[in-house]
Amino acid sequence: MPGEENILDELEWRGLIANSTDTEALREAFAAGSVRFYVGFDPTAPSLHMGHLVQILTARRLQAAGHTPYALVGGATGTIGDPKETGERVMNSLDTVKEWVERVRSQIEPFLDFSGENAATMVNNYDWTASMSVIDFLRDIGKHFPVNRMLARDVVRSRLESGISYTEFSYVLLQSMDFLNLFRDHGVTLQFGGSDQWGNLTAGVELIRRTTGERAHAIATPLMTKADGTKYGKTEGGALWLDPQMMSPYAFHQFWLNVEDEKVGELLRVFTFLTRAEIEELEEQTREKPFLRAGQKALADEVTTLVHGAAETEQAKAAAAALFGRGELAALSASTLTAALGEAGATSFDRSAGTPDIVTLLVRAGLAKSNGEARRTIAEGGAYLNNVRIEDPEFVPADSDFLPGSWLVLRRGKKTMAGVQAVD
Repeated sequence: MPGEENILDELEWRGLIANSTDTEALREAFAAGSVRFYVGFDPTAPSLHMGHLVQILTARRLQAAGHTPYALVGGATGTIGDPKETGERVMNSLDTVKEWVERVRSQIEPFLDFSGENAATMVNNYDWTASMSVIDFLRDIGKHFPVNRMLARDVVRSRLESGISYTEFSYVLLQSMDFLNLFRDHGVTLQFGGSDQWGNLTAGVELIRRTTGERAHAIATPLMTKADGTKYGKTEGGALWLDPQMMSPYAFHQFWLNVEDEKVGELLRVFTFLTRAEIEELEEQTREKPFLRAGQKALADEVTTLVHGAAETEQAKAAAAALFGRGELAALSASTLTAALGEAGATSFDRSAGTPDIVTLLVRAGLAKSNGEARRTIAEGGAYLNNVRIEDPEFVPADSDFLPGSWLVLRRGKKTMAGVQAVD
């Protein structure tokens, strides 16, 4: 690797380094050969989310540059959870955590290469934590953590008045022990994570120094924030989940499609593998012709393909086009149509009671406040069923009008739409 561009330069250009223990020492380590690094994921939910995706893609970048990843899923730490500033975490059962460990593993695995010279390794900290006695933990690990320094951590300090359990207070010891174990058993010398983990990351580096006298490294990636400074990763329905059952590929694609112009360049750098020239070209297009939304379209397509695959990306794009009359609704899968209409607004009717007429459907879907308003909409040419204008207020959809999933797509004017589903 000497003589090649250092991966640290790439990470810095992409805005992926918020903090580093020793940038120059790390640069030298990257230049000297394959660095073994790890990043951890606690299964405190059944799916990873946008914040975790930053770490997964960073690991992929490092592996592509010749470095060796260890992906840690916290079967032990996941039973506790890192302290939150807002209050004590809910403790999940061991069986629940075990199930979530497998789900999280399956989400990480497609992003890394588990074969070849710098093959990735998946590890679970439950393997070296479960059998450790309390006495050994306190003697071998606890003695290296001054309480005054632990109390000085921001998240602990913010919780002292409202209360923090010893369980959460001691989380930093467990994560630090993970780094020490991987350092000793696998030669891992670098850990990275989000900047909200900086205290845990540096504690692991310090534990290695205190117990072995050797140097390790840590990098923190920045937290993703919107243009107004609030955190990304939340939508009206909750977190930006990677699991398609918890957030549909359509909704996922729509999220990226609707990010602010000011953030497009930053998100393209962090979440895509487009080249510097490609990203700078998209940034220029976004500045000069923001109405084309070229940056957002590229971002949505790239990230959705990375997470859900090219086929789901095409379905999401086809659904968005078809809902607004620029594509064939019948060509969409039932799952995509259901997801898209769930985002747009949906209602249902009992199939056994018969299909309502168009006036009733418009009112039920919330596209008209009354039968009279629905009739006026029809008379003015503003009512559509499956992108076909309806001119007869007595019109009743036939069986052949129902789309996959037993859906009807209603639209008022050019942009206001809703779905109505026939249910048994």
